Amino acid sequence: MKILNKVRKLCTSCMEEHDVQTVLIRESNVFKGVPVEYDAEYFYCDKADETYADEQQISSNDIAMKNAYRVASGLLTSDQIAAIRARYGISQSDLCLLLGWGAKTITRYESHQVQDIAHDTILRKLASDPEWFLKLLDTSKASLSPASYAKYREAGTALFEQDHDLYLKSAIMAKYARYQHNLEYTGNASFSLDVVVDMIHYYANSAKVTSLYRVKLMKLLWYADALSYKRRGHAISGMVYCALPMGAVPVAYESIVDLSTINCEEIDMGDGTGYKFLSTENRDYPFLNPEDKEVMDAIIQRFGNLPKAEIVEIMHQEDAYTETAPGDIIQFKYVKTLSLS
Repeated sequence: MKILNKVRKLCTSCMEEHDVQTVLIRESNVFKGVPVEYDAEYFYCDKADETYADEQQISSNDIAMKNAYRVASGLLTSDQIAAIRARYGISQSDLCLLLGWGAKTITRYESHQVQDIAHDTILRKLASDPEWFLKLLDTSKASLSPASYAKYREAGTALFEQDHDLYLKSAIMAKYARYQHNLEYTGNASFSLDVVVDMIHYYANSAKVTSLYRVKLMKLLWYADALSYKRRGHAISGMVYCALPMGAVPVAYESIVDLSTINCEEIDMGDGTGYKFLSTENRDYPFLNPEDKEVMDAIIQRFGNLPKAEIVEIMHQEDAYTETAPGDIIQFKYVKTLSLS
């Protein structure tokens, strides 16, 4: 028996006023044929040497027993179900609406009723799949108030972007893991996705950088890493670059620019789609030091207002590009002759 607290009150066991202890007792029971153990809360009267429970404790103990059964049976506990709903900030009744369940189903599952395996599976999918939540939300839009729909969609979108970013970051780091041992590929720098994001924001936020589309951005990133290596003996980002027809392109660039923290919009170019990088409100750049910014400012001064075609043409004349076979990794040893100093 574990004593939680002691409060002076009228004891309904001995019907006298004295210090009554609140205690936890480890109990064993059998629920639906499954033996379970759980902590139950009671009041303890030391005068009568008896335990007793009020209505709230009886309810809490019942939930504790059923949660122990849930754990033993591999089901979500009532607290876990409530936490899933809280992730989306959605009410019990509205979640039932989305899932096509009875209006009080979630209320019961978050308290005394144990869910079946089918409903448990659906709740687990909801916990791990914000995209599915958004689809359910759109299907039920007409049945929700505009304010509720907007609130739930904002929460679901934030979770979806978070999960999406986690997947992308994992995929990016996996691709770069194979190169980290080769300093000629990484420019003597450890790859940092945080640094890369700050670099992109730094370029996009500069008033001196015009028409920042994907091809131009890739070249500006390479030139910053190359000039940093030439000046300081190490790159800024640790990115690895391939020699492609339009010049240097970072490994996994498609995933990098698809991160939700990158402010990019699709532009209809008539003969295709362009991806323009936009400024952000965040101007802190915590992962760039003053020397990094000095290098990037030099790149902005040289290439910021040039069209991509001109930058590509200049890139094509660099030894780092001409000495690298098409599709191969550009080695940083070639930037010693970089056209910038």
